[in-house]
Amino acid sequence: MTTRRHFLAGTAAIALGAVAGPAQAQQLSLGEVSNYLNGLLTAQGGFTQINGDGTLSTGQIYIKRPGKIRFEYNPPDNSLVMAGGGSVAIFDPRSNTGPERYPLNQTPLSIILARNVDLGRAQMVTGHTSDGTTTTITAQDPENPQYGNIQLVFTANPVELRQWIVTDDVGETTTVILNDLVAGGSISDAKFNIIAETNARGG
Repeated sequence: MTTRRHFLAGTAAIALGAVAGPAQAQQLSLGEVSNYLNGLLTAQGGFTQINGDGTLSTGQIYIKRPGKIRFEYNPPDNSLVMAGGGSVAIFDPRSNTGPERYPLNQTPLSIILARNVDLGRAQMVTGHTSDGTTTTITAQDPENPQYGNIQLVFTANPVELRQWIVTDDVGETTTVILNDLVAGGSISDAKFNIIAETNARGG
């Protein structure tokens, strides 16, 4: 069942196993990654999510920065998670009580959905490594580290976000692998309208 932890711990998925890049690529700087994220205004594609219990979920992801993201889960899950208007809502098709809601700024994903991503802020980045193919950056809200962290995996030439791992406030992790993420294009704000989605479902 999709829960808040489900979202916090793993709303990050990017193409499982598709993290290959040029051999011995140079480690990306925090400035390069910040610039890339700030330029990623819209994007959409498929995702594979590895949940904390080892189960897999798949679906479609839509990103519209700042502050908007939508995860449409394929059957048998059929759940929907969206962020918009400063809130996150989890729609469980098996529930008749409406969506579960909570503030976006209490999730590590708020770091990359911010209007201005600045990974150079003091105490935001707690890890910055490269294996010669990918660059991995671990970031947290420096003012609220108790909300958990997000580990972002990038390839270079060109810079591309491939995967993220969210660790929630109780230490559970969720991995999201992005499949064929395509940047750019127009995405309607209606996809991130929590109130309209709730009304459409009779909530």
